[in-house]
Amino acid sequence: MTSCILKSEPKEQQIVCLVPSITELLYALELEHQIIGITRFCVLPKQKNNNPTIIGGTKDFNVALIKKLNPDIIIANKEENTKDLIEELMLEFPIYITDIKTINDALEMIRTLSKFFGKESIGTKMVKDFFTTPQEPNNKNRTCIYLIWNHPIMTIGGDTFIHDMLLYAGFENCFKDASRYPIITEEIITALKPKYLFLSSEPYYFRNTHVQYYSEKFPFTKVVLVDGQIFSWYGSRILEFPNYISKLQNKL
Repeated sequence: MTSCILKSEPKEQQIVCLVPSITELLYALELEHQIIGITRFCVLPKQKNNNPTIIGGTKDFNVALIKKLNPDIIIANKEENTKDLIEELMLEFPIYITDIKTINDALEMIRTLSKFFGKESIGTKMVKDFFTTPQEPNNKNRTCIYLIWNHPIMTIGGDTFIHDMLLYAGFENCFKDASRYPIITEEIITALKPKYLFLSSEPYYFRNTHVQYYSEKFPFTKVVLVDGQIFSWYGSRILEFPNYISKLQNKL
């Protein structure tokens, strides 16, 4: 599955975007009138005056409907979208496939898309604004486990975008040597005794009842609800991360 190489073209490209965080970025790049198709999970921004066609989910998008829309370009993601369906679309359309594992990957993606769509000044400002808030220095005593699912309990490994966000914020991921999204147990958490247990708002929606449960299970650990979009959406949402982390530091 090979991504197309983006080269700037004079005409306005009609876009189908299969990635929620990148859809939000495209709107932030002021490309609203060019977006013709999005997934049902592309919920941000909430206000969409152009009424793009909903083409299904990120994994089960409607290939026939996308073909009917006849976009100039499709934007996808290696992890979030289904390989077989993407390869079917690649027979007829140029597809830009993102693979975001680090903050630098995300910033480079913003630079690439903004340049391709003729919005380089906006993209450059986004990247610059990300570094406006100083980075919290890394502290090896700030160990954490970040949960993305509850039954089974799932966390994040060292080759994920969330891991890099945690590292940037000054936290040490207890599963930095693991790959992708390992399944763990309460016994493992007890053995590791992390300073913090972060419960994400997505993809599993952890709530205050879960904070109470895990706080009782792990009295040695501070259990905190965190915004999953802030930690995992790698489009324009990344600009909110430094300020969010600053507030989270104060809360901790």
